[in-house]
Amino acid sequence: MNRFKASKFKNCIPKIPKKQDWIADIGVASSSSNVNNIKCGQRLIAYNTDSLGVLGLTPLEVVNGEKKTVSRLHCHSALNAHGDLVQGVCWSQDGVLLGTSCKDKRLRVFDVRKSKGSVQDAQGHDNNRDSRVLWTNSKNHLLTSGFNQVREREALLWDLRNFSRPATSFSLDASSGLLIPLYDVDTGLLILAAQGEGTVYCLEVNTETPSIAQISQCVTEQQSRGLALVPKLCLDVMSCELLCLLQLTDRFIIPISYSIPRKSVQELQIDLFPDTAGGTPALSAKSWWEGENKQVQKVSLDPSRKPAPACPLNVGKQAVRQEREIVSPDAEPSEASGILSPSSSVTSPSSGIVSSTSQRSLQNILGPSSRLRHIEGVIVHRNNHITNLRGVSQSTPGECDGFCLNYQRLALPLAGPGGQVAVLELSQNGRLPDTLPTIQNKVPVMDLTWDPFNPHRLVAGGEDGRIRVWQIPAKGLTETLTEPEIVLVGHNERIYTVRFHPCASDLLVSSSYDLMVQIWNLKTAKNVLTLQGHEDQIFSLAWSPDGRFLATCSKDQRVRIYEPRISNKPQQEGPGPEGARGARILWVCNGKYLLVSGFDSKSERQLSLYRPEELSCGPITSLSIDVSPSTLIPHYDPDTSLLVLSGKGDTRAFLYEVLPDPPYFLECNSFNSSDPHKGLQFMRKVDCAVRDVEVLRGVRLSNSSLEPMAFRVPRVKKEFFQDDIFPPSVVSWEPSLSADEWLSGKDRQQRSITLCPEGMIPVSQAPKEAPVKKTLPSSFYLQEKTDEQKKEELLSAMVAKLGNRDDPLPQDAFEGVDEDEWD
Repeated sequence: MNRFKASKFKNCIPKIPKKQDWIADIGVASSSSNVNNIKCGQRLIAYNTDSLGVLGLTPLEVVNGEKKTVSRLHCHSALNAHGDLVQGVCWSQDGVLLGTSCKDKRLRVFDVRKSKGSVQDAQGHDNNRDSRVLWTNSKNHLLTSGFNQVREREALLWDLRNFSRPATSFSLDASSGLLIPLYDVDTGLLILAAQGEGTVYCLEVNTETPSIAQISQCVTEQQSRGLALVPKLCLDVMSCELLCLLQLTDRFIIPISYSIPRKSVQELQIDLFPDTAGGTPALSAKSWWEGENKQVQKVSLDPSRKPAPACPLNVGKQAVRQEREIVSPDAEPSEASGILSPSSSVTSPSSGIVSSTSQRSLQNILGPSSRLRHIEGVIVHRNNHITNLRGVSQSTPGECDGFCLNYQRLALPLAGPGGQVAVLELSQNGRLPDTLPTIQNKVPVMDLTWDPFNPHRLVAGGEDGRIRVWQIPAKGLTETLTEPEIVLVGHNERIYTVRFHPCASDLLVSSSYDLMVQIWNLKTAKNVLTLQGHEDQIFSLAWSPDGRFLATCSKDQRVRIYEPRISNKPQQEGPGPEGARGARILWVCNGKYLLVSGFDSKSERQLSLYRPEELSCGPITSLSIDVSPSTLIPHYDPDTSLLVLSGKGDTRAFLYEVLPDPPYFLECNSFNSSDPHKGLQFMRKVDCAVRDVEVLRGVRLSNSSLEPMAFRVPRVKKEFFQDDIFPPSVVSWEPSLSADEWLSGKDRQQRSITLCPEGMIPVSQAPKEAPVKKTLPSSFYLQEKTDEQKKEELLSAMVAKLGNRDDPLPQDAFEGVDEDEWD
């Protein structure tokens, strides 16, 4: 392009697809470096994940509508000492020279086969903050991006024949984000974008008459974490797709397509799409080190002439085997990798490339969707509410859920002196009287919980470090209770959390400000086990589903797993949430994983998933939710693997389906309320209306009322029992062993029951309907006829309607009168 000639790329327009075409649930963390963080090949997309030393891999395209598989590749640390910080490295297009940019503001060119020193060097950007270097399509020209002396971002074009100063420059605004350069060798187009920003610049670089001119500017919806160009062999060239850019964000990979409008799309536009470098190497590494130079053979972008190996149309077993070899997890990760993920292999043939357009192919790899994604959360009719609720405590600590319930009644702390607790019967809905009988706990209540095997037993942890066990009358509170049944004394500071054992009766665990975790036998009212090892406040604790292990999460940013009957020290220990506001922990996927809800270093609410046997390696995946001061309290349904997350003071509850395999979290419809709630609690599975496909039933606590809510999954054939989402459910209200049996080392699982109502047939056994024969409309047959046939049929229809012209007239049938009648 010169001053008097318009560029052929002037009408190149970027296009961002709709959100459903983005690649979601990838798990990208913030990075202190300004690297691209994402690269795209002809078959795979690689990006930096939120785990240390782990790369994420996902196929660029899939075949036959198969689902995307997200994989993890563990990298080895192999960094050698360097005299200065190298900020950018690039090869020349012929593979002879190597260019680098360093923090010492110097640009260097190396011929590594001849000398370890540089063959050329020059003063680079005036500011040493950070820089990048790229080689253009000319062997004599380099491109760099960095900052000038006044901290403005700039791109410089260098000529090796006059390396003392840049041939031309292009300056932008003053900003802290480094411009990431992406260069297309065939067209000479340069893409510039910075991390933490949403603007993408497209420029044309001319090395003949050195110039850099801006073509377009695109503002995206999300901030960039990295950028990558899709290879030319994977573009839809017949639609004049010139470039396809992949924008890496915190939760998405967004494709941005650059196309040029042309009238004719029947033939390849040779001026826009010259032959490009193929995917076959020109020589081996050994030959290159011996001094041999060869160029990669160029191939045509014409689909009719494109070689099959570049983008195979059919990906068979051989291609899948090759793909597995590329990302095989058999190699042992180094100690620095920190994570061992057995499921880190690409096991699907979806990593091949098909001949569809890049836009369509990226839409195919959005990945699996949850079977519960259309779940609907509703507040039941107001007649079932409990209203006129007064004096609800506003000062319960963050470790407390706010209130607790069982299948008969609920308990919630009240404001005021004496540590009052209200106990309300769920069957007695409507307006409450102004005054209620309460439990007088004498000190403020820190946490409270119901005995899962005794609906009349309530346990409350007090600020004085004592745990009080209350026995509620069968018909509910009719008068104020002042004397507890049992008082457990053992902690020296206030109580954090109290939880019952999921399988053994009369077994309670508590945590306190004294950093001790104690296990109590309520039958003897004595402390039987004490767990140690915490160094700061204990945020949360949870029993494993089989009752063998106890997991804790504390303010010292550590997650611990205990086996109390074996040792009072943690068996496993690993890094926890970085934030110090609070956290919650629970077991999911039948005890296969640990889920921790907390905050990251940026105060974002975050979910982290751990493998218990590899706790020291850190989370296998993390999911950032939003920014809010309250901790997300998780509620997990083991039958459907549905996770409900909501914080105190929120108006929204997030719903996810938790999977045992990547991508681990599948988002479902959220539940929204008109006013903030103080907590959510859920009932047993047998209390759900199974006939209405109700998978969860709970209670929402607001400022002055308790509102029952139901979560239903829309289904067409509700007359059948939906056994795909109602598996046999554990009888959680019946113990499988006593406290003494558990303490002696016995383990016994609880029994399960079917939720199928009497008389309903499971949908898996429903009779198949006979296929209905489809009758095509008459318009279909008319469309198949020629114009002459249509004309003849129209004339025939008109004649038939008017009648035959040869038929006698009506008056011909009339009979006249006799002659004598005329007289």
